[in-house]
Amino acid sequence: MSAALDLTEALIACKSVTPADGGCQELIAQRLQAIGFHTESIVSGPDDFRVSNLWAIKKGQLGDQGKVFVFAGHTDVVPTGPLEKWTNDPFTPTIREGRLYGRGAADMKTSLASFVVATEEFVTAHPKHSGSIAFLITSDEEGPGHDGTVILCERLKQDKQNLDYCIVGEPTSVNKLGDMIKNGRRGSLSGKLIVKGVQAHIAYPHLGKNPIHLAAGAIQKLSDMEWDKGNQFFQPTSFQISNIHAGTGANNVIPGELKIDFNFRFSTESTPEQLQEKVEKILQSESLDYEIDWHVGANPFLTGDGALANALRTAIQDEVHLETELSTTGGTSDARFISKICKEVVEFGPINATSHKIDECVNIDDVEPLKNIYRLTLEQLVA
Repeated sequence: MSAALDLTEALIACKSVTPADGGCQELIAQRLQAIGFHTESIVSGPDDFRVSNLWAIKKGQLGDQGKVFVFAGHTDVVPTGPLEKWTNDPFTPTIREGRLYGRGAADMKTSLASFVVATEEFVTAHPKHSGSIAFLITSDEEGPGHDGTVILCERLKQDKQNLDYCIVGEPTSVNKLGDMIKNGRRGSLSGKLIVKGVQAHIAYPHLGKNPIHLAAGAIQKLSDMEWDKGNQFFQPTSFQISNIHAGTGANNVIPGELKIDFNFRFSTESTPEQLQEKVEKILQSESLDYEIDWHVGANPFLTGDGALANALRTAIQDEVHLETELSTTGGTSDARFISKICKEVVEFGPINATSHKIDECVNIDDVEPLKNIYRLTLEQLVA
């Protein structure tokens, strides 16, 4: 059994449902301290939602003049769901038919273990490496995301800690290990819209104003709108309604207001301000009486096709002999925070197919190659 697989199993055995860390970061810190890393644990968040964060760094021979390579990720996992639906206990790592099962196996304890073992092997082979290596780990990625990576990034910015390259260990592979790298992500803009009407008895519609009827035209325009055309890295910006609610529950009352929750996943071709302006222009064109609250969950970021992406693609080609695809699809991740303080950020990890599902798992045969890809990437950039 490989060292990376051993450590993956140890991490899965830690019950770390967000925001709990379950001892994962202590285990990682001990391994890193043994090879010369300075580690720092930072606890943040309110008393009822304590978040564990780990920052660890090993300076290279060039000190502050060298490049800084960061491995980033999260030790927290999503809730298990109904335990009776799991084939085995989700926090008892179990190997079955060539797969390792357990909550967090794909998202993202295999990546974390591979980070650590890849770094151990690299430091042993290159004791006088020129660049620095760092770890940025949180237990608040699957939760609200208010007290984890964003806190660490703010602190690093205040400390003027330079970051050059970062791999976030999200499970990005689709069909085979190494077939996809995320080199950017779309932004997320949410809106809570209230369209006001006048409540009345449904038998006397002339005494009321039905906000559902009033908003119908605007909903159609919003659904049909082309917000932008996207670009070579991003799909066109999309608009989706997630929730609509109106009425008292009675079938004889015209509702007094309509509530609509919606979300944009937007490309670098649009800004939140532009999207907000377009939405409000449509609402005003329908002469609606409305209120709207906006929330920017994430701005889009793009690393492009730089040194980090090239090094990772070369490592994938050398290890698993695949031409990888650069992609910006999917939801948001903590890379959105790191990209504000790091020059190049990509996401790469195991196959994503079972993340957050019952019987989450990874292929045993992918663990060693994943670790090797991380090590080969280090060798190209900070050796």
